[in-house]
Amino acid sequence: MRRENRDMVEVSEVRPPVRAKESRERGPGGGAAATALWPILGLVVAITGWWLVTSVFNLVHPAVLPPPQEVLTAFDARSAELLEGLGATTLETVVGFLLSAVAGVLIGLALAASRAIERMFSPLLVAINAVPKIAFGPLLVVSLGWGQRPILTMVFLLSFFPIVLSTVTGLTTTPADLAELARSLDASRWQAFRKVRLPAALPQIFVGLKIAMPLAAIGAVIGEFQAGEGGLGYQIVQYSGVADSATAWAAIILVGVMSIVLYFALVLVERLALPWVRATTSAR
Repeated sequence: MRRENRDMVEVSEVRPPVRAKESRERGPGGGAAATALWPILGLVVAITGWWLVTSVFNLVHPAVLPPPQEVLTAFDARSAELLEGLGATTLETVVGFLLSAVAGVLIGLALAASRAIERMFSPLLVAINAVPKIAFGPLLVVSLGWGQRPILTMVFLLSFFPIVLSTVTGLTTTPADLAELARSLDASRWQAFRKVRLPAALPQIFVGLKIAMPLAAIGAVIGEFQAGEGGLGYQIVQYSGVADSATAWAAIILVGVMSIVLYFALVLVERLALPWVRATTSAR
């Protein structure tokens, strides 16, 4: 028995447990260089495929999808106008997302706090989310006029529901051991919420926020289609209407770039605000 115990100690000393952070760093895709390399490689593959489809094999008519070199030329010719539209669309996306984040979290808190409120208003929220938001476009223009107000409303309508759902899910699925610990310490309801339920729900809330961020960009573009006086969505409609598909595609690509930057900015905020999540979860 002593020999077996000694062998177990020796094995544990030779093979220490691998922490989650160390396993991430040693993984095949870990490291800062690999983190930057994979997106660049994906971009190169996508542009190469685009060039082959449009320039080599001619599988798509240039009026539908122009070659990448034509899109680059169009961007260079109208870069000032496109970048101005990018600034307007980015502002509308961020402001609308922040409004939906605040309202979504508050609504989620109300639904999670009261079973009666959840039963009364959950079907209504599902119904609003199920309606195609583009159907609200003409009504928003009639009621709110042209400009940013209908656009921000469209952004809000598209992005608030995932935030509400993730907030309710996070607050109503507190781990049983943490809830029991709060009860054993005789914590008040507010103390249990502030110290246990809300921190445990934050990872789930950020899931909803990350889903809502690209939807906010979609809402801004749709709103500019309907009621815009500027922005990338407005430019897409205008240049498509005069058969300048290269410039329209340059605006579409800028929408995608904006969405990527905003999404990973939110991921960075999550990592800075919740460092303990990465330290306590397993690597892929």
